[in-house]
Amino acid sequence: MKLKDHPSRSAQKSDDSRDSPGSPRHRKVTARWVPDEACRPSIDDAPVFHPTEEEFEDTLGYIASLRHIAEAYGICKIVPPPSWKPPCPLKEKDVWEHAKFSTRIQVVDLLQNREPMRKKPTRKRKRRRQFNSRSRRRVRSESSEDKFGFQSGSDFTLEEFQKFDQEFKESYFGLKDKSQDSLVEIGQDKRSLPSIEEIEGEYWRIIEQPTDEVEVYYGADLETGMLGSGFPRESSSSLVDTKAGRYLTSGWNLNNLPRLPGSILSFEECDISGVVVPWTYIGMCFSSFCWHVEDHHLYSLNYMHWGDPKIWYGVPGNHATSLENAMRKHLPDLFEEQPDLLNELVTQLSPSVLKSEGVPVYRVVQNCGEFVLTFPRAYHAGFNSGFNCAEAVNVAPVDWLKHGQSAVELYSEQVRKTSVSHDKLLLAAAGSAVQALCEISILKKESPENLRWKSFCGENGLLTQAIKRRVFEEEKRIQYLPGIERIRKMEKDFDLNTERECFSCFYDLHLAAVCCNCSPDKFSCLKHANILCLCDPDNKHILLRYTIDELNTLVKALEECVDALKYWASKDRGGTLDLPSDAPSNPSVKTENMEDSVYDVPDSEQRISICVEPVNFGSLVYGKLWCNKNAIFPKGYKSRVMFSDVRNPHIMSSYTSEIIDGGLLGPLFKVSLEEHPDESFVNVSVEETWEMVRQRLNQEILTQNRSGKQGVPPLQPHSTINGLEMFGFLSPPILQAIEALDPLHKCVEYWENKLLIKKSSSSGNSLAAEKNSSETGSDAAGEIADSFESDLLLDNGNNLRDDEARSIFRRLMRKANREEVGIMERILCKGPGSPLWRVAVETLREEIERNKE
Repeated sequence: MKLKDHPSRSAQKSDDSRDSPGSPRHRKVTARWVPDEACRPSIDDAPVFHPTEEEFEDTLGYIASLRHIAEAYGICKIVPPPSWKPPCPLKEKDVWEHAKFSTRIQVVDLLQNREPMRKKPTRKRKRRRQFNSRSRRRVRSESSEDKFGFQSGSDFTLEEFQKFDQEFKESYFGLKDKSQDSLVEIGQDKRSLPSIEEIEGEYWRIIEQPTDEVEVYYGADLETGMLGSGFPRESSSSLVDTKAGRYLTSGWNLNNLPRLPGSILSFEECDISGVVVPWTYIGMCFSSFCWHVEDHHLYSLNYMHWGDPKIWYGVPGNHATSLENAMRKHLPDLFEEQPDLLNELVTQLSPSVLKSEGVPVYRVVQNCGEFVLTFPRAYHAGFNSGFNCAEAVNVAPVDWLKHGQSAVELYSEQVRKTSVSHDKLLLAAAGSAVQALCEISILKKESPENLRWKSFCGENGLLTQAIKRRVFEEEKRIQYLPGIERIRKMEKDFDLNTERECFSCFYDLHLAAVCCNCSPDKFSCLKHANILCLCDPDNKHILLRYTIDELNTLVKALEECVDALKYWASKDRGGTLDLPSDAPSNPSVKTENMEDSVYDVPDSEQRISICVEPVNFGSLVYGKLWCNKNAIFPKGYKSRVMFSDVRNPHIMSSYTSEIIDGGLLGPLFKVSLEEHPDESFVNVSVEETWEMVRQRLNQEILTQNRSGKQGVPPLQPHSTINGLEMFGFLSPPILQAIEALDPLHKCVEYWENKLLIKKSSSSGNSLAAEKNSSETGSDAAGEIADSFESDLLLDNGNNLRDDEARSIFRRLMRKANREEVGIMERILCKGPGSPLWRVAVETLREEIERNKE
């Protein structure tokens, strides 16, 4: 399950007619089973566990009991007690026959053997069947997109998808001769459905030795808020009765699992889709999930509600690097083109190949009614043997914390965005543990809940060790900061309503940040303070939520030191660790350098907070109406945001904002109240669409006022909402993701305006820049990058040919050592908007001028 890098594709299309005639749904299955060339991997099975009724009662406790055995496999299967048979709302007639879900088209024979997308074809694409041939790669046509992925497919009901899968298997495995509409006979016996082992052998034959095109559909990453959950839920299920009662609150109900007491994700305030809110998966024969690890290296739990078996493969977390190295070795061209290939979930590599490289791989066959558990940083992949329905979500027992810390450090190195604030979760867990220890040690009260937290504390407790490691890293980074001595306390709400992340590596800034007077809304992590800007260190200051002394006191409290517990107990109110104003300062920094003032959050952020969650970034349509100077409007874009309910203004409810194709009208902007989709608003203007919502809300407020209702909120003024903001088009992370859809800057009006704003801002600040030489350097670098980017875009006819550019770069690279080449790669990959890019261009031009002299 992925989140920000891989948003849900569950946006539904209005009808199936948008499928191309060549899609799998409209094309006969011509590929056939080749049983004589089966490639079933020879690997061991992962362990299977059968909890008793009593063991099954404590979900996290049982998972913890498996860890010392199962973590060495990376994956395991859990078979519930026979009495555990939750009713499935998705099987209700109305859902089964009428609820539609979206799918992706998967080209199975290209998951391993394919050419890089930008490599020109050297031969014609072979469509005929070829037997006893070596593994080869199908070549994409030159008109293919620049990035291999899964395209959007048909919308299906569950009933339709079951029928489609059945017809596919009948054709593929030769169960029925379509021309004669009769069973195919082999000798004297009619061919029967192949076994799971035979299907597995055929799947890996398709992957390793493809002879035909094999395209299937997969209903993957479907939000349970759209199709629904396969488990009973109080809010939506019609199965709420005595029979379903035990399953509504069960920890094994995946809607409850992430936020169970003792799960670190219970402190996550947002309903992050795919992480704390389950995703549903509707599979068919050969539909695949490719090698990946979970976001933040979380645990995942998958339950199969019904259908044919799902085949899993798992690699232990301590062999993750070995798998990555093996994939790079065997698929070098793909990784050269796309270094973050494994983050895309579109590539398989046979377990047989991994095994030959010394990577341990284990198999799990998941049947209906069984769970599959994956462990932190355990790579896993697999496929479906036929029509089935599964549901999955993440969970974070306390032992996950060390893995989660490693994940955010790795993400920083990879310049990859995070899904959750690890430090915020860590400190929230520590706060709950301190409260629990106070109840036990000081108030002499014991409960199952506080005893659970106590088990993670003490000198060698899992939570204590996680805090110790984090404090050690923080102290080391503060000590090595480049000459910055001014330190300020971070306001409690510094990142309450707005994500704060490093401008360079996206590291979460909940615990510490660095900023400069020249750019009050720009922050870096402690590792990248030296490249925040070109200003003198005296203009910069460090923001700390807690000093190192305070964090060390927290460690002592978790080690059950009574004085430390009393200290935190006296300061801890409402379950949060408040920064005491009279606390001792950082031992590595002089006390007088800790300023009493705090960093002022810009006034624009004092408004009512708007937190927009992206659901689907959509795809670009090039045309005048599909962008303007303020925003790009991708077709199929969808987001979610909380706002006052137009039916009940007393509460906040979730709204979905989406962009649909209006034909000649261009993009249509649609906003719907999620729980009442009949309350929807459509307009050709993004601003007017949310204005319609505001007017509808005020209409309801007036109606309730006239009826004499008490406590009705006031009317919402016109300035309450901004359509662009409510859609998410003013959110930097969303803006960055949408801009990434247009690397060639074809949405001309938008990019020209952005370039104009940059140059105007640079020109307007020139007078102030003269007073500050370091700021002048920063602005000059920005102008250089802008002009450099403009030259690239305008293509003035002086561009070098590819082979000439490659030759020049190779001569330069031969003069650099390995570390210098690696640094240059990172600079180039960051792109023209990066400060490092600007420094590189500025330095290059300085060298050019020096050579002229």
